[in-house]
Amino acid sequence: MQATVSTFDPSTGSGAVLLDDGVELAFDAATFRRSGLRLLRPGQRVRIETVGEGADLEVRGLQILTLS
Repeated sequence: MQATVSTFDPSTGSGAVLLDDGVELAFDAATFRRSGLRLLRPGQRVRIETVGEGADLEVRGLQILTLS
């Protein structure tokens, strides 16, 4: 699934992504640390791994999208 970074706080490592259907999902510092990334910028496109469904949907992984 793809999303756009809507917020990111580098001091805490937490933030949120906006899905293409307009739903915003928060991610915590542990999710960011597991990604191996060092920084995210609002507007940046990412691939996300999620668990759960509907209102219980959670971000569990983040990866920067690159053009091939």
